[in-house]
Amino acid sequence: MAIGTALSVGLIGLNTFTVTMQAFISPGLPYFSIIGLPDASLSEARERVKSACSSTGFRWPETRVTVNLSPASLPKRGACHDLAIAASVLCAGGCIPHDCLEHTLALGELKLDGTVLPVDGILPILLHARQSGISRAFIPYANMEEADMIDGVSLIPVRHLGELIQHLGGRANYQIADDVSVTASSSQSGLELDSERNRDMDQVIGQEQVKWALEVAAAGGHNIIMVGPPGTGKSMLAARLPSIMPPMDERAQLEVASIRSLCGTLPAYGITETPPFEAPHHTSSAAALVGGGSGTVRPGAITRAHAGVLFLDEAPEFAPKVLQTIREPLETGHISLSRSKHSARYPARFQLVMAANPCPCGQNWGSGERCTCSKRERERYWNRLSGPILDRIDIQVTVPPVSNLCDLPDEERESSATIRKRVCSARTIAADRFRLHGWACNAQASGDWLRNHTSAKAMQPAADALESQRLSLRGVDRTLRLAWTLADLAGRTSPSIDDVAAGIDLRTRLA
Repeated sequence: MAIGTALSVGLIGLNTFTVTMQAFISPGLPYFSIIGLPDASLSEARERVKSACSSTGFRWPETRVTVNLSPASLPKRGACHDLAIAASVLCAGGCIPHDCLEHTLALGELKLDGTVLPVDGILPILLHARQSGISRAFIPYANMEEADMIDGVSLIPVRHLGELIQHLGGRANYQIADDVSVTASSSQSGLELDSERNRDMDQVIGQEQVKWALEVAAAGGHNIIMVGPPGTGKSMLAARLPSIMPPMDERAQLEVASIRSLCGTLPAYGITETPPFEAPHHTSSAAALVGGGSGTVRPGAITRAHAGVLFLDEAPEFAPKVLQTIREPLETGHISLSRSKHSARYPARFQLVMAANPCPCGQNWGSGERCTCSKRERERYWNRLSGPILDRIDIQVTVPPVSNLCDLPDEERESSATIRKRVCSARTIAADRFRLHGWACNAQASGDWLRNHTSAKAMQPAADALESQRLSLRGVDRTLRLAWTLADLAGRTSPSIDDVAAGIDLRTRLA
């Protein structure tokens, strides 16, 4: 009884599980079957594997070949299992020794000529391998730069199936085509990434009040909306928020890197401490924002913005149903996507930054003389941002036109590094305060804790605003979070009555 075994790793969202490939060559009519809940692309591996094995000089058995994917109850997807399927068949056919693939992964997509192509998700796969005690992995050559980020697993890059056979002690006749492209995928050019890394607050002329509001948002992890006419710098300011945010810790870095690996963009970024920045276009669908797909559930913009910033420019132009999809992730910090055969859960703890014009034409500012919008058009425009969405926005700030190019000399504008020091100091104070509760910043603190630890005198402005219905109960809690952030930035141990009043002002400037 000839059974060959190889290991691979399956992905459902960012959740990983070990897949054991067992190939059985048995008497019967020639037939090659793959069982164990493969999807369409994995079922098509039969032809890729058969042709790739033949290209190495291996004589395909003229009998029945069955490959079982275990555990059989979990769905398996994608072409990343091709190399493991081929290795199990080669092992069953005696081309390579039966015991040479113990504690060894084989990952990669195969072309018909045996070339090994790169796959997405290599980082979470190797993290799973390290945690599972798998000591060695055959990976596509083009994934080596990404895979090198993980220690604890011996990596063997291969460009062709024949290289795997030879490394395991078998014989193979093969030739690697010179014109075959096996480069890893990337959705952003180096020029675009360099532009992102060079963003600094000292490049923004004026808008000192808005910069201060963004500093408060970064220090406490608060959501913010900026409203002002076109050309006042809303997008420019939002793009620079990550530059003043605290650097990501090691856990967040690996989470973000795993998401980017799954999306195929990690080679362009690497593992970095800078929080991610995502800015989907206002024509984006709900699936583009939260993730989805009819087959494999792919992460959306809110997951790619995990531990960073999700910027919705022209927020009222987004479809109302699309905006409603982010309400739950704003509260829970994750998104669960269910399909008929499986479900996926992705992290989605992001800071929401929204920008909007004062009206559809953008000129309803100051005296409003240049505005061409009717009252009904302005109401319809703002009604797209529902009350529940705006209630989850901690800070509302107006962005006025800049009237003086010499507002501050270049040397007097604060750099992102200077602002970031104050933000990091405030975050450290909050982290120490909430160490026993598991909260990283004021925006995550519970309403009960805030109300119990804020003095009655300091809370009086919030109580008055609740009674006059200027604030909802959720608004009171978010106001207290802002007050604690203002206290942290000022070096106070608890918020004063002025901090709470300032928090109310930050929350209700657009009311």
